[in-house]
Amino acid sequence: MAAYRPVSRIADRKGKKSADPVPTRFQEFSEVVRPQLDAAFRAHLTGLLGDEVPIGSGRKTDILSGGKRIRGSLLCLVASALGGALKDALSRAVAVELIQTATLIHDDVVDQHRSRRNSPALWTLEGARKAVLLGDIIFASAIRMMSELGREDGLIASRAIAEVSRGAYQEPLNPSSLLEDTAVADAWDTALYEKIIGLKTGVLFGSASRLGAVSAKASGRSLQRWYQYGLKIGEAYQIADDLHEIERCLITRSMTRSEIIALAPALLFFVRESRPDLLKVLRRQSMVLRTELPKHFETAAGIMKVEIASRLQSAISAMEDDFPDNEYGRVARRAPRDIIAMFDEARTSVSSP
Repeated sequence: MAAYRPVSRIADRKGKKSADPVPTRFQEFSEVVRPQLDAAFRAHLTGLLGDEVPIGSGRKTDILSGGKRIRGSLLCLVASALGGALKDALSRAVAVELIQTATLIHDDVVDQHRSRRNSPALWTLEGARKAVLLGDIIFASAIRMMSELGREDGLIASRAIAEVSRGAYQEPLNPSSLLEDTAVADAWDTALYEKIIGLKTGVLFGSASRLGAVSAKASGRSLQRWYQYGLKIGEAYQIADDLHEIERCLITRSMTRSEIIALAPALLFFVRESRPDLLKVLRRQSMVLRTELPKHFETAAGIMKVEIASRLQSAISAMEDDFPDNEYGRVARRAPRDIIAMFDEARTSVSSP
């Protein structure tokens, strides 16, 4: 394994050591690497899209360049903890962020979301067909980037895309089929939620962690541990996302049909006895929540908070106390909880007036 080289020193190509303090939290680490990650991501996207003509309120690269780069930062953190060089981690982090961007483009089309990160969703400007094709181009570009690095990198990227797509495919989309499935006793697969959070979100976090270890030339059992570490963070991340939606609905006391369909797997997983009341709501035209469903939402919210804490602990336990004994290893140990705290803070700031 390569000798331990702190990120702040690696960033200085002239060999001059930085006087910057070593980050102690994931948020601080992300702030250190994000400027380089943002620049590399934007440069690759600009080269890929070559869009000189603005569309709507901005260029495609502007619309697609947002985000906190949590997955890419996690990859760089794992690499740093294992003594890897940031230059080796950066291209892999860009590929992971490209996969996340393409996934969001496709999600917005499928879910008919009209905005993303306070900007118009790409499909509302370019049309669904071109948006889907652009997502495909970005997916393919990520695979090519990683394949050029090596066979293992290419396999991790292509498997991640396949699994993320499989997770999205398993999400319920049709109200009629959801009604039919939930109406039949014991027909609803409560394990569906586990599959969705693992495939849709957990896999990309897991792949990011694994690629960080690959970039530091780790091998064997270490790669699998880091994958499990990221996978559990991703699962907790998706549960936290669903929890925010449930809490928002408890405040507004209303939701769209597509929103309740999207939350149905979580509600049925955490509160199985909610099925009869969920059926009543799905059969009504109005999505104003009456007394029956909010009580299940409140129960689910309490259970989900406990589950998030449990999965974050599982992420730490997956390393079996083998976090590297250096500054970045200590950041990695606390990163699972820091990442969810970052997510909660971002969601709260968006929902606040």
